[in-house]
Amino acid sequence: MPHNPDIPDAFDVYTLVILRRPADAAEMTDADLDALQRRHLSYRAELARRGVLVVNGPFDGQSDDSFRGMSIFACDTAEAERLTRADPSVVARRLDYEVMEWWVRADSLAFPLSADGGAPIGDRRSMPDD
Repeated sequence: MPHNPDIPDAFDVYTLVILRRPADAAEMTDADLDALQRRHLSYRAELARRGVLVVNGPFDGQSDDSFRGMSIFACDTAEAERLTRADPSVVARRLDYEVMEWWVRADSLAFPLSADGGAPIGDRRSMPDD
């Protein structure tokens, strides 16, 4: 079968976490929400300092307001799930999450501010033959 030029030869595979506000999110006072947000941001900053969290941030203008933010991790999905489960906002039931692999054309993304100074993040893979 001839090679399809529209299918990349290689992909970089990233561990992606989407944070969502659950329908049954815990109710909190404004003061408690502010304190929780500070703990959430501090936790994420610590993960970045440790080099396991490459990039993250909130969404804005999304069509579904339950989508709150996204993170790319430098670890496998099991470790990203374990770390996300420990996030103070997840523990407090203000956020829930989805963990997945994201396949993008090889060398199409770079993270120069990562703890590794722009070293490759994720795994390099090829599409499996059908």
